[in-house]
Amino acid sequence: MSTSEQKRKVILVTDGDRIARRAVEKAAGNIGGRCISASAGNPTPIDGEKIVDLIKTAAHDPVVVMFDDKGSCRRGRGEKALEYVVSHPDLEVMGVLAVASNTESIEGICVDCAVTKYKQVVNGQVDKEGNLISGNNIVMGDTVDVLNEFDEQKVPFVIGMGDVGKMEGKDDAADGAEVTTKAFQTIIEHWQSRQAH
Repeated sequence: MSTSEQKRKVILVTDGDRIARRAVEKAAGNIGGRCISASAGNPTPIDGEKIVDLIKTAAHDPVVVMFDDKGSCRRGRGEKALEYVVSHPDLEVMGVLAVASNTESIEGICVDCAVTKYKQVVNGQVDKEGNLISGNNIVMGDTVDVLNEFDEQKVPFVIGMGDVGKMEGKDDAADGAEVTTKAFQTIIEHWQSRQAH
């Protein structure tokens, strides 16, 4: 399995707590995707190898996977699993939803754009509440630093966002997880435009 057509298409989310899980499950359904719910946890409860096995058994693409370091500034279980999944030759990463957190002593990652809690796609930095706080295209989060090790071939598109499922109620799963859904739609649109060129 090596050609792009045969690779499973995945969207990665750097958050995985209970509230994020509900929002990601809802948003994945909204875009016609599948969610690997077993990848949710704070921190990530299963390793990268198990996650890849689950991705391969998903009914169809895109497959959405969650990763969480539980606020650790060191390379935790979420980042280790994320690294394994991004590096896997049978998978194609459509994009990453990089989630902001309050973690200290982290590098952060440069993002292509961000989604505010009002579902606006912007160039700039959002905080944990989904507010645009600066014009810098960066997200500070506890499970994102490892992404800096990969080039655009492996991680073609990174979108920043506030705390999944929260953002002062704007991303509540019960109301459709609209912010996360918007982020997923933006990743898919970008991926489709890349395929067209």
